[in-house]
Amino acid sequence: MTAREMDDNTFDHVADDELRRLEKGIEDFDPDEVEPTLGGDVLSLTLRGGGKIIINRHRAARQIWMAAARQAWHFDLDPADQRWRTEKSREELVATLEKVLSEQLRRPITLPLARRP
Repeated sequence: MTAREMDDNTFDHVADDELRRLEKGIEDFDPDEVEPTLGGDVLSLTLRGGGKIIINRHRAARQIWMAAARQAWHFDLDPADQRWRTEKSREELVATLEKVLSEQLRRPITLPLARRP
């Protein structure tokens, strides 16, 4: 099932689970390096040096949106593998976040998340 086929409650549940999963993957970082804050439907990552990454669910579009370093991504839930991917480039949310964090923190980042099959 795609996110667009879900009712509001189901979409909110699925998207919120993903935001909590991302927060959990980042919560063990040194808070001087990355400080995650989850409030409502928005996960804010404050980076050393003042940078921010904002990840939120967007109910009307049935997407998860991410903004960082003057870029923005809109991720749809792929029904084939249940991963959040951009429509055009097929970039995956977790891989995109790892790439952005790696660039911002100037070191390779691999989030300790259970990869989905």
